[in-house]
Amino acid sequence: MASAHEGTRGGTREGTATAGTGTVRIDVWIWSVRLTKTRAQAAAACKAGHVRVGGERVKPAHALKAGDEVRLFHAGRERIVVVSRIIRKRVGAPAAAECYVDKSPPPPPREFVAPVAVRDRGAGRPTKRDRREMERLQGPRPGAGPG
Repeated sequence: MASAHEGTRGGTREGTATAGTGTVRIDVWIWSVRLTKTRAQAAAACKAGHVRVGGERVKPAHALKAGDEVRLFHAGRERIVVVSRIIRKRVGAPAAAECYVDKSPPPPPREFVAPVAVRDRGAGRPTKRDRREMERLQGPRPGAGPG
């Protein structure tokens, strides 16, 4: 006897991810494999031209099939993935990673951020000595002359 919750969250793996050789909307697939946080973000990326399949810009309703190369520019970097499995429902991260082959370049290294001078609230205006200490930490401001 099947439970009342079969096919919903917590159901069997087959119930949450319909794997097959058919096609699925690209915005649904991008969201399902967790390349974006929401389906709305995936659709917006498609509309803005940040999603390409086979080098061509695609609309959110574009039919995606196994073997397609998807290029997504999102969150400041380009993701290049090859579809290995079609899914229609969002799955956990380990299962989502099995649905594509990631050929993305490594993310750029994080830039070093200079420490920001923090003054205690109510300490008043910085003295000349305080200002020089802050400039030494932050480096000279562009366009600021000597003294």
